[in-house]
Amino acid sequence: MRNRRFYFVLATIMTAATLATPGFAQPHNVILFVADGLRPGMVNQRTAPALAGLMRKGVHFTNTHAMFPTFTTANAASMATGHKVGDTGNFSNTIGAGFPVPGAGDSLTPFLESDPVLGDVDEHFSGDYFNQETVMRAARATGLSTATIGKLGPALIFDHTERSGEQTIVIDDSTGRSGGIPLSAEMQKRLSAAGLDLQTPTRGENGRSGDFHTPGTLVANTVQQDYFIKATTKAILPLFKERGKPFMLIFWSRDPDGTQHNQGDSLGRLVPGINGPTSLAAIRNADDNLAALLAALQELSLDATTDVIVTADHGFATISKESATTARPDHSGP
Repeated sequence: MRNRRFYFVLATIMTAATLATPGFAQPHNVILFVADGLRPGMVNQRTAPALAGLMRKGVHFTNTHAMFPTFTTANAASMATGHKVGDTGNFSNTIGAGFPVPGAGDSLTPFLESDPVLGDVDEHFSGDYFNQETVMRAARATGLSTATIGKLGPALIFDHTERSGEQTIVIDDSTGRSGGIPLSAEMQKRLSAAGLDLQTPTRGENGRSGDFHTPGTLVANTVQQDYFIKATTKAILPLFKERGKPFMLIFWSRDPDGTQHNQGDSLGRLVPGINGPTSLAAIRNADDNLAALLAALQELSLDATTDVIVTADHGFATISKESATTARPDHSGP
């Protein structure tokens, strides 16, 4: 069965094509919701009711896989373009750029989850380091309204060559900060009217990773993602409805991945690991964001004309090893 990323690409292209089809009754919108690092086995009515409900009602792809576990930008590049990593050249979150990258402190091996770094590598490689058109860029060129919201790096990748903020709306960790994609005057007005700040909150306590002696975070990324979902439902979707034309929107939830990396439930222990209460709270956080998004579509009477696609970029596992003389202990991963 084909990877759901290619179903997403096909759906987007079909949506764009309807704009030029005479007599087509009602062109559909496309929303891609990415729950970063979500393991499919963790989705059920108890842990993630909105995700489970959507899975029951819609088309469920059972044979999907990551392009490259477990690197976010490699998978984001494939989702954004429909091309495998051999075409995009985005093999990892960190690449050998072959030149000193200013946004990464002149590093030759920059971390790509950065708006300035993505701009630097684009500029160096003839304006587009993928050398592949993204589906959002194609949708925008066809006349769709476009927006991409969420985790720094993969959110921008969907339209990384458009950095003005005037065409595609970009809201990520860097919004309102140096190096971030600017907000248009219209978006500033919309966010302010919704009672939202023009700067994205930090991850706060959720960003605490801990070390060998100190546990990591015990809270999900709720504050930052609450801002993202409110910006989406209270500012962007009402704007798109007023425009009266089809739209494409990406919502890239950092949770559960970000929290799973930093969770402090298992200092010095393998159990409960990423199956502990903090990670479960992160899964529910992403699920709550999806529920809020679906509710907003209903409230705005956009639900009947919007196709919602849910996926994860990769799964997540903790790994324990054994040797010929030492048995492998129980572990918490899938």
